[in-house]
Amino acid sequence: MIAALGTLAFLTTLWTLVVVGAAILEESGGKIAAALKGQSTRQSALRVAPVRLRMRARTRIMRAEPRWRAAA
Repeated sequence: MIAALGTLAFLTTLWTLVVVGAAILEESGGKIAAALKGQSTRQSALRVAPVRLRMRARTRIMRAEPRWRAAA
């Protein structure tokens, strides 16, 4: 009985993986095929906006006063 339930759980998991894999392949199969052929995709679904990088302000080095050094 345990073997039958284990087999059923295994087959259910396998079936779920096949369904999910088929859905992913259906969605991006053209892109995968183009990549394997060495071609670029014809349409760009994702557009990247230009990003401005800001330099961080220089941090000032704070020196400890002698009385605080002695306390440490």
